[in-house]
Amino acid sequence: MEPNSPIMQFVPFIAVLVIFYFLLIRPQQKQMKERKLMLDGLKASDRILTQGGMIGVITAVKGEELEVEIAKGVKVALVKTGVASVLKSA
Repeated sequence: MEPNSPIMQFVPFIAVLVIFYFLLIRPQQKQMKERKLMLDGLKASDRILTQGGMIGVITAVKGEELEVEIAKGVKVALVKTGVASVLKSA
């Protein structure tokens, strides 16, 4: 093939797209899938960290809403998407 052929001009562009996919898009899709699994697996008695930085224990799961005890006798309602992570039990 000639170095100036139209196909050879697209090779760098295609290479950039492939690199972009493997370095950015694919890891982000994997991370989103793991987060969805974590949110779907929330259950009562899980110790969680909220997006706002509060730590609490889930006392009830009602659809997309959680009831979280953040202190003895203090319960708040929280949307599932407000959970940053599930903490390991101490």
